[in-house]
Amino acid sequence: MDAPEKERTAAAGVALSSEVARFEAGAMLRAGGNMASIGVLNEGHLHAALKDWYARPGDQVEVPVESYQVDLVRDGLLIEIQTGSFSNCARKLRDLVERHRVRLVHPIARERIIVRLPEGGRGAVRRRRSPKRLGFERVFEELVSIPELVAHENFELELVATREEEVREWVKRPRRQKYHWRVSERRLLEVLAMRLVTNPQELLELLPRTLPEPFDTAELAEAWQQPRSLAQQVTYCLRKAGALEETGRRGNARLYARRPMPAGRLAGQPT
Repeated sequence: MDAPEKERTAAAGVALSSEVARFEAGAMLRAGGNMASIGVLNEGHLHAALKDWYARPGDQVEVPVESYQVDLVRDGLLIEIQTGSFSNCARKLRDLVERHRVRLVHPIARERIIVRLPEGGRGAVRRRRSPKRLGFERVFEELVSIPELVAHENFELELVATREEEVREWVKRPRRQKYHWRVSERRLLEVLAMRLVTNPQELLELLPRTLPEPFDTAELAEAWQQPRSLAQQVTYCLRKAGALEETGRRGNARLYARRPMPAGRLAGQPT
């Protein structure tokens, strides 16, 4: 893949009503007219829309590989789109990566529009723009499930910055009388940017440029203006991937420094 592919942008605003119909029609065709096909029936709007956007001519869709179902296959590269927790696909990825090249594609909502459905089905739909703008660093919240895979020569991680609608509905908690707002669906509106990570060194590039060397998690959290809990997840993942090493302590705080890339694990040439 050339440099523009490693961080490409696209203005792909969609009209949701027509797009949903198109994705369902596409899924029907891919399933041979049977919407009950494995992997199609259970996918949500965000997953289906992102798969449709990501696919290229010639890609195989919803392919059985060994005992698994894979979203896309492109010239021998297995592409798995994961919109939720990486723990849900950790076993699958660890198994497949031993015999196949695997790319995990993960969307991160840089911009969100919150859509609240009327309570009890009565009233108007309410929409507002969320003030939160999430960056690629939020991938570490999920990467804690599979941090060592980043160092595997057959594994790639592609991060997708999106603009989304987050649909919430007012529902009763299970086994309780209290109601709460539950996210019922995420809808893709636009793909804003993409970033491909092929080795641990490229994960280090997500760290703030102003970060001192060595640093502790408090300094990382301050540089990013993010919770310290996220900074702790970052250092855990980078240590497991072999990109960081603990160099000592400053009081009770552990200090970390970047590790040079081992010979033989340089940036690959992904498809």
